[in-house]
Amino acid sequence: MTHLPASDALCALPRPYCPDSVPCGLFDQAMAEISRFHCRHTPGYEGWLNANGLTVDDLDSLDDWSRLPPIFANFFKQRLLLSTTGEDALELTSSGTSGQQSRMRYDARSLAAAQFMVAQIFRHYGWDTPDTPCNYLLLSYEPQGRITLGTSFTDQFLCGFAPANRVVYALRNTGGGHQFDVFGVIQALQAFAEEGLPVRILGFPAFLWQTLQRMQATGAADLQLPAGSLAFFGGGWKTQAAQEIPRQQLYARIHRQLGIEKVRCRDGYGAVEHAVPYIECDHHHFHVPVYSKVLVRNPADFSLQPYGQQGLLGFISPYISSSPGHAVVMSDLATLHPGASCGCGLASDWFELHGRAGTTPGRSCAMAASELLGGR
Repeated sequence: MTHLPASDALCALPRPYCPDSVPCGLFDQAMAEISRFHCRHTPGYEGWLNANGLTVDDLDSLDDWSRLPPIFANFFKQRLLLSTTGEDALELTSSGTSGQQSRMRYDARSLAAAQFMVAQIFRHYGWDTPDTPCNYLLLSYEPQGRITLGTSFTDQFLCGFAPANRVVYALRNTGGGHQFDVFGVIQALQAFAEEGLPVRILGFPAFLWQTLQRMQATGAADLQLPAGSLAFFGGGWKTQAAQEIPRQQLYARIHRQLGIEKVRCRDGYGAVEHAVPYIECDHHHFHVPVYSKVLVRNPADFSLQPYGQQGLLGFISPYISSSPGHAVVMSDLATLHPGASCGCGLASDWFELHGRAGTTPGRSCAMAASELLGGR
């Protein structure tokens, strides 16, 4: 396995939201180390640095990582960018049954780093409960053979934090594709309410909203899922941003119709192009863990935006060695805020999402999945 001492040390820190626990200079050392690695092992990466005014020798003294040229996440939909360690690594994709896909490779080191981060955050919130079996409702694709879709891979991994008693998928494999089984989801929730085990609902929020709407339309009785149940979302909403339901409205409906406390309804932001997890706190803000930094850039000139100013969401993190995804810019608009402004007690900065930039949104897992809603 590739050994990158500073990067590995940063990605192994046990306190995900404690900036004071990061050894002085470790983040800079780790970013310099991973950038040098890609200069040596990723074809074309050193030329990318040079074209943007940096040399390999500049990396050791660089402390402003906004100068490191990022790669647009959408570029991964056009090219498979690999280092030597990514050539035979696990490949994950970003979209569902059709459309443009980002293809990313995760070598053993990169995958282990990303999964360790998730585990530390789950432990931080008390969601790592190996002695408490749960029933699972996965609002994602029922697997067919080897799992390569990023969201499905993540959901399978998240099932490891509490033993699975039963698992029900919302997007059933029909042999010729997937179909959203809304009545099967309702029946599963009704059965889970009677069985007495905590329920973990994971995946695309649009499908749970559709389920709650159908329950209300058909007069299905409100449920009281057992104590300790958790709704944890990822993968985004639908092709039309205007149809997205505000999170607080969704959480209120979950509480009313399923009995899950709002504080145990959380959203997660992530992407196959950037696997560091960003998970809502008790106040429902996406705090930045110590494993990465968030840069918000002005779309007009790519300059850095200060706290409170909207721009393109960018990430830097040394976790990935199999692809030069250690500095990326997403197609999402966001605003960065100081940690103290949240009020939840976490010291790390947090960001607010405002939706996709541009008038022609890129296709994602949620967009492909949304076509299964209502047969579209």
